[in-house]
Amino acid sequence: MLDPQLLRNNTEETAKALAQRGYQLDINAWNELEKNRKHFQILQEQLQNQRTVKSKSIGQAKAKGEDIQPLLDEVKGIGEQLDQAKVQFETIQKDIAKLTLYMPNLAQADVPLGQDEDDNVEVRKWGTPTQFDFIPKDHVDLGIKNNWLNSENAAKLSGSRFTVLGGSIAKLQRVLAQFMLNTHTEENGYHEHYVPFLVNDTAMQGSGQLPKFADDAFITTDDKYLIPTAEVPLTNLFAKSIIKASDLPIKLTAHTPCFRKEAGSYGKDTRGMIRQHQFEKVEMVQIVHPDESNQALEEMTTCAEGILKALEIPFRTIVLCTGDMGFGAAKTYDIEVWLPGEDQYREISSCSNCTDFQARRMQTRFRDETNKKPQLTHTLNGSGLAVGRCLIAVMENYQNEDGSIRIPKVLQPYFGGLEVLV
Repeated sequence: MLDPQLLRNNTEETAKALAQRGYQLDINAWNELEKNRKHFQILQEQLQNQRTVKSKSIGQAKAKGEDIQPLLDEVKGIGEQLDQAKVQFETIQKDIAKLTLYMPNLAQADVPLGQDEDDNVEVRKWGTPTQFDFIPKDHVDLGIKNNWLNSENAAKLSGSRFTVLGGSIAKLQRVLAQFMLNTHTEENGYHEHYVPFLVNDTAMQGSGQLPKFADDAFITTDDKYLIPTAEVPLTNLFAKSIIKASDLPIKLTAHTPCFRKEAGSYGKDTRGMIRQHQFEKVEMVQIVHPDESNQALEEMTTCAEGILKALEIPFRTIVLCTGDMGFGAAKTYDIEVWLPGEDQYREISSCSNCTDFQARRMQTRFRDETNKKPQLTHTLNGSGLAVGRCLIAVMENYQNEDGSIRIPKVLQPYFGGLEVLV
């Protein structure tokens, strides 16, 4: 959620910044809301003062033996006006809150301007696209050839956009997740958590999923939401909390399934495991001092890149433009892995600095020893990595002509030294 003072004191400038994010603020409607808010806020203060003065005069009149009934009636009338003003004020406050919940975060100054993915900017590459002396297969053909992937059985169980993994490929997915967690906890300083896969609407709103992305979420009959990412429960662990400044940064990680309806992607990536209703991620979350969030973003992105470097899989890192960033992000790096079967780079991680956007929604604050007033933290999140897409990348980059898969060296200890997946 945006700082209300930005909207109140710098309305036109904020509207321009929101327009860069694809959100058109109706300035006239906003100014009218603010005008009415101020009116009823001032009116409440005036009526409260009037009631206080009149209430004092009742005691004075009573001491003099005067008839106090007219004063009592007047105080009652002021109280009724005050109640009406409070109702009006609260209604306007709700309208303002509802409006601001749909406003995206503002982009940082160094984020490139643009409308969509065509305006994103590549910042670095690692490795070169894998070369073969045969025509490489994609992960679907490899999976079918080895009886590893079965979308027909998945459709029988659950419908479209699900996949059943069998045999050694299921183990490879498990090993990839374990390798990621081990790396982040043992080398990168993250603290592992096991979190609920169902959360309430408060948690979803706090992390920015609601109300804007309600159509993309799975909800149960008792109004619980299946998590779209572990970012939701991990960040909300510190909702309505005041953290000691000395305890920052807080670095969290979790391996969870993720559930998304993919409401806006009808007809896209229907083949294979690229875009599923259920997938897995190892998520990284940081809660940091505002002065440290930019550096934390660079560090988090390096941690995600490190997984791919260890697996020796080519990738590139891009910074997203203003029009392509996620709703709550102020700056985002996407890491795209090379997939030989598609002959292109595909996203495998997205690392974002959300500044105080989520913290304001969640009321996640810290107190500096030199400042008694609590301040909002900054929050960051990033995939470290999307497990299913990493599985695809290993399958396609490590394939042999006969369809077998070499096991990356860093993963071979998990397979007892085995070099080829069988």
